[in-house]
Amino acid sequence: MRDLINLGLNRANILGVTYADVRLVRTMAESISLKNGRVEEISSASDFGFGVRVLANGAWGFASSFRLDKKEVEDTTALAVQIARASALAKTKDVFLAPVEQVQASYQTPFSIDPFKVSLEERLDLLAKAEGILRRNKGVKISQASMNIFRRNQIFASSEGSYIEQEITHCGAGIAATAIKEEDIQVRSFPNSHGGQFGAGGYELIESLKLAENAERIAEEAVALLSSKECPSTTTTIVLDSSQAALQVHESLGHPAELDRVMGTEISLAGGSFLTPDKLNNFKYGSEIVNIAADATIQGGLGTSGYDDEGVPAQRMELVKGGIFVGYLTSRETAPLLNQRSNGCMRADGWNRIPLIRMTNINLEPGEPTLEEMISDTDEGIYMETNKSWSIDDKRLNFQFATEMAREIKRGKLGALIKNANYTGLTPTFWGSCDAIADEDHWRMWGIPNCGKGEPVQIAHVGHSASPARFRNVRVGVRK
Repeated sequence: MRDLINLGLNRANILGVTYADVRLVRTMAESISLKNGRVEEISSASDFGFGVRVLANGAWGFASSFRLDKKEVEDTTALAVQIARASALAKTKDVFLAPVEQVQASYQTPFSIDPFKVSLEERLDLLAKAEGILRRNKGVKISQASMNIFRRNQIFASSEGSYIEQEITHCGAGIAATAIKEEDIQVRSFPNSHGGQFGAGGYELIESLKLAENAERIAEEAVALLSSKECPSTTTTIVLDSSQAALQVHESLGHPAELDRVMGTEISLAGGSFLTPDKLNNFKYGSEIVNIAADATIQGGLGTSGYDDEGVPAQRMELVKGGIFVGYLTSRETAPLLNQRSNGCMRADGWNRIPLIRMTNINLEPGEPTLEEMISDTDEGIYMETNKSWSIDDKRLNFQFATEMAREIKRGKLGALIKNANYTGLTPTFWGSCDAIADEDHWRMWGIPNCGKGEPVQIAHVGHSASPARFRNVRVGVRK
């Protein structure tokens, strides 16, 4: 493989490019899902190919192929160069890349149990046990359980002398109970909605979720929501659980901090950003206790790796410090616009896609109180947990989120269940109202394996750590 990669780089050099890189990527993914006592899906997929990205005449060119032989590598490289030169005819300015150190390295996701070596029978048994417990509750009309495992082996090499091998392993699983009564439908998921909880690691991560141990409670909560009170339409204090706080970070900071969105070069699908360059280092994004960092080095995160797809080392950087917006997610191309070096956020969805700026692990840093202290310090409000739906405008300013379940907070204690809870706000106003974030004991890494961006769409695996957080004077119970 190294000979083929060098062949592509040499061909690019002969054709007169100023920069070239080759990515060779093999992916494997397996999915299992059960529904109402039956196996609904067992799927296995693999993919293998390479992509060549070049810079010629001040413009990018990219080409890829699934055939790995000498002629195909040379022809694909030549095509990438041809595309770059054609693109240069329409360029408005030359592409300039921030410098990066030459690297010869390797990285592997640490794990104890290789998920691809765990038998299908064992994985099915784990899901079937949890799904069967959901089904025992007669009020549950739809019971579901699912599991996904993923591995990417990648080689990156550049004309600047870097050669990096990485093996990334991700796992995830979850259960969901749906209760139905007349026209009312309520769903409870565990450990999270939209497929469950995901992280970087081995099968031990899936075992640690304890799906079966939590199935009875989840089923009972789904049924109880049918007879619970509706979320009131009012302005009040809300406390978001860790998973919902993580999604709030994802949508209202992770995406608008992507510098390619800010500069309008990746705007057609995902939209732009309200965090324009004039706001850097002076815009009040949130209250003084709000600190948010991007960290591609934290163990267990879906955004964790050794290097990005430009050969830039994984690193930690602050995005919001003391409530002030202080940093963007950047690439080698966009970082020079701020007189900076790339902070390693370029990733591609496979060998046949160009890298884009993607979130790594965007983390809301923990505060000081315990969750119990936050609740006891709240005279009246609503505690909301597990995302149900989200909506946010293309500048990432106005948003509305709904959660699967909520509880009243009365005189410092959790009270009655609330269904169909939702809240809305304006991003800087909302984060400006944050007056408490729970401590490190409540801080948890959450994985989002389906973050979409680009055209054609690329799906990225990203991570977010958060503790429960409290927000004052928030509009809840918004109806159409």
